[in-house]
Amino acid sequence: MKKPLKLRLQKTFEVKPKGDFAFDPTFHKPDHFTSGDNTWQPGIRWQTWNWKGKPLGIKFINQGTVAKPLVKIEVYAEGKTSDDFANSLIEEIKYLYNFDLDLTEFYQQFENDKMLGPIIKKWRGMRPGHPSSLYEYLIIGIVLQNATVRRSISMFQTLLENYGTEVEFDSKKFWCFWFPGDLRKVTEEDLRALKIGYRAKYIKKIDDYFAKGEIDEDELRAKNRDTQIEELLKLYGVGPATVWYLLFDVFHHWDFFDHVSPWEQKIYSKLFFDRDPEDPVPVPEILKYFERFGKYKQLAVHYIWEDLWWKRKNEHIPWLEREIRI
Repeated sequence: MKKPLKLRLQKTFEVKPKGDFAFDPTFHKPDHFTSGDNTWQPGIRWQTWNWKGKPLGIKFINQGTVAKPLVKIEVYAEGKTSDDFANSLIEEIKYLYNFDLDLTEFYQQFENDKMLGPIIKKWRGMRPGHPSSLYEYLIIGIVLQNATVRRSISMFQTLLENYGTEVEFDSKKFWCFWFPGDLRKVTEEDLRALKIGYRAKYIKKIDDYFAKGEIDEDELRAKNRDTQIEELLKLYGVGPATVWYLLFDVFHHWDFFDHVSPWEQKIYSKLFFDRDPEDPVPVPEILKYFERFGKYKQLAVHYIWEDLWWKRKNEHIPWLEREIRI
């Protein structure tokens, strides 16, 4: 069995996010399924990161407070990293975890809201955030299609173990995502043999797009929302549900909310309307309700959604467990 790639500490940075910043609810999202590429404990997150084709280990350490935030970032690599390489990585981290997001207006507008106000008070400084590139997010989105959480976790772990890189840093072992295009010599049959079903074709197509340079994440970030939607929907296997997630998590549109999956429909029905998930509120009615949050509707729902999942960490919520089925 191949030994894990040993990564050693190469660079250390101290970064000050703008405004209020809550470390734990930003770096740990309880609704994200575990995948073998990270772990978290209060005040610390370990995360693998494939940056410019180089597998890395990242350790995030909270060294500040919500009002005076400071995040220490340790970069682990197999060999020395240049300043340009490391600095570009830090800028990407700041983008993906929204270090520069100004939440002032959002808080001012909703701090007295009956439902959202108490949640803002509890999670003040929480940012939307995730460590995935557009390519990685697309692969994860495909794995999530038409599957239970347990099945999605199993499929993604299998993909990592077959095509990712096992690394060891800070006395911990993880799997690191492969680089876009690394599956060019992998056949659809190879992928199907991993028991991921029809998703094999989608994953192969997505990898081919990136291998051929037919989609560039940085260029797409600079486009307007309509263009982003148009380009994303051209990708094989990408539908409205995946685009909706991408626009929020990858492209940071806080106002776009025009899709609700059947699974989310059940949870939203209970969460916002106290309605039996098995008799869900019609999607148009849910979307109309979210209009009350205006240009921050995605961000507002994110706060309420994350509050629910943090509650689940500390208490048993029978109706939610029935819907998750891990």
